[in-house]
Amino acid sequence: MNVTATATTSATDIDVLRVFCSGDGRYGNALGVVRDGRAYPDEASRQALAKELGFSETVFVDDPERGIVDIYTPGVRLPFAGHPLVGSAWLLDLEVVRPPAGEVWVRGDGEFTWIEARAEWAPPRTLRRYGSAAEVDALDVPEPGEWIYAWAWEDEAAGRIRARGFPGRGDGIDEDEATGAAALLLTDRLGRALNITQGRGSQILTAPGPDGVIELGGRVRLERILAR
Repeated sequence: MNVTATATTSATDIDVLRVFCSGDGRYGNALGVVRDGRAYPDEASRQALAKELGFSETVFVDDPERGIVDIYTPGVRLPFAGHPLVGSAWLLDLEVVRPPAGEVWVRGDGEFTWIEARAEWAPPRTLRRYGSAAEVDALDVPEPGEWIYAWAWEDEAAGRIRARGFPGRGDGIDEDEATGAAALLLTDRLGRALNITQGRGSQILTAPGPDGVIELGGRVRLERILAR
């Protein structure tokens, strides 16, 4: 958790995080966190703010002690999403986060924040395999339609993957910089731990656990605070 941010942020300000950053702190997927969800009391006001901000996702915290959160893209409400939960857990120093999908446990491991989740919580994604990382790099953004997670092995023995995510919703997010839910689905399909480089250089780590639980981890940093 960023102590300076906590000391200077009012309840209605919006923390802008980068989640799943690279080892040098760059990249990561943008996330807005509204610490006091009461400032936006209904779905309409929350959806309007998420559209105004234009981040991949925006989180509204309804109970910071119990970790109850509500997640929105610029166009839809989500029951579960990976990078909003990793980011919220890091910012609020939580041991459990509770989106609509279910109870998500959290642990810290050095510079990484990890959450435990189930693949069935993730929204549907088309996982499309390519023959090489270069093919994934060369892809153009597809026309809106299905949510496509394009991936290829960089080093299969080491579990290293190159990926890009295309939401296809037509809401202004043509490419997702780092997609925790898709990484969760891919880990479930492959049945092994993965080290994923997505987008411009974001890093997502995953590890299958017991009873169908998958761990999802990454680095988080505070980018700025938006005063409201």
